Amino acid sequence: MYKITSQPIAIEEVTAKVVRPEAGAIVNFIGTVREFTKGKRTLSLQYEAYPEMAEKQLRKIGDEIKERWPDAVTAITHRTGKLAISDIAVVIAVSTPHRKDAYQANEYAIERIKQIVPIWKKEQWEDGEEWIGDQLQKTAYSDGKPGEVKPS
Repeated sequence: MYKITSQPIAIEEVTAKVVRPEAGAIVNFIGTVREFTKGKRTLSLQYEAYPEMAEKQLRKIGDEIKERWPDAVTAITHRTGKLAISDIAVVIAVSTPHRKDAYQANEYAIERIKQIVPIWKKEQWEDGEEWIGDQLQKTAYSDGKPGEVKPS
């Protein structure tokens, strides 16, 4: 259900993990590499991760979602390595009986990934490169409480 991979992500495979008869809604979040960020042209992104810890933290997010939305089933796959423009970096699939819960749980998942999962991103631009996101150093090993996530 929770996977770090260096291979391209198949949206259908992640979604299939949450399909079930009692689900009235499945919401996917598909994070892709965009060409422009803050006015700079991105050439590619490089993701690195500590896979064992990252998968453990992804499972933790799934547990937090289950605690908050008991009928939810969640699957998350995040890619590592060098990604080109439009490549898929992350897929989050959440199924619930009702769409509102699926949307909320899915948004919760992406915000928690940014907060606690040891995945690092380097943006490579035409004029240089930079590792992005110091939030990880501040929160990677904390026990963030479910319900405290505020979407950015």
